[in-house]
Amino acid sequence: MTRHAFFSVRPLAAALIAAACSLGTQAAQPPASSEPIQPIAPARITHPAMVELGKKLFFDPRLSRSGFISCNSCHNLGMGGSDNLKTSIGHNWQKGPINSPTVLNSSLNLAQFWDGRAKDLKEQAGGPIANPGEMAFTHELAVDMLASIPAYRAEFRKVFSKEPLTIDQVTDAIAAFEETLVTPNARFDQWLKGNRKALSRDELAGYRLFKESGCVACHNGPAVGGNSFQKMGIVEPYKASVDAQGRSAVTGNDTDRFSFKVPTLRNVELTYPYFHDGAADTLSQAVDVMGRLQLGRQFSEDENAKIVAFLKTLTGDQPRLVMPILPPSSDTTPRPKPFDN
Repeated sequence: MTRHAFFSVRPLAAALIAAACSLGTQAAQPPASSEPIQPIAPARITHPAMVELGKKLFFDPRLSRSGFISCNSCHNLGMGGSDNLKTSIGHNWQKGPINSPTVLNSSLNLAQFWDGRAKDLKEQAGGPIANPGEMAFTHELAVDMLASIPAYRAEFRKVFSKEPLTIDQVTDAIAAFEETLVTPNARFDQWLKGNRKALSRDELAGYRLFKESGCVACHNGPAVGGNSFQKMGIVEPYKASVDAQGRSAVTGNDTDRFSFKVPTLRNVELTYPYFHDGAADTLSQAVDVMGRLQLGRQFSEDENAKIVAFLKTLTGDQPRLVMPILPPSSDTTPRPKPFDN
């Protein structure tokens, strides 16, 4: 969905949620199982060698035509897994067509990209490499580049136990690394698990508003989103600053026009600006717009502040990484050309 087309919800669903949801008091906390949001589980690493290889590939700019852009360029793991730009910068400083969604907790999405055109992380990983507006390489040239580096050839052979090196292996490894980028132990998760002191009174009040207003009809589950497609602009139309058609570009159905994947709200205080066009610079702006356009509700300044306070409790433990040492290029490896057309 638009990176943070927040609380998109249909009016009937909003009414049902509002009738069904009640937070209660801090002293009478319901069990986590009764809440529409569930805690995030820590990552389980079953193939550490593949994850380590995927980490190298995620940070390696040589997978781009210029030798300058890596996966981390647009999904910066020091910035909430995003780049904090309205739209990302691609090959030759091209302006991207849409806001870059966070890579954190992306394994919990029902599909990848705002329009869901990639069914999983493996399929998504190959897209930017060959996109002329992003990394502007080809899969064939990317494989040739990796194969020109002896240390990479040896590592791929060790991880996959076969040759030659293939683009399937590249995307498998990147996906394996991205699956580890989850953010458990947010203060809200601690509250869900029974720590009644984890949230303040205003944060709890914000969660109550979040539920009673109907936001949870779409922002639910462990990722607090990412599990459905919804139209951006239900009560009022949304006037986007970028030409993105949403889900209809994939399905061909006009009824899917301006429907986007509901974004995760995990770590949302880190992943500004918001919406698929990056039009909202702050959480307060995003809450105001989504209240009016999706719910038909004008939040007061106090209500807005409490919802924002709740949203900030969704920031979890960020991935703690040892930066990979990338294998050196060989004499035949193409050299970076960041200023060539």
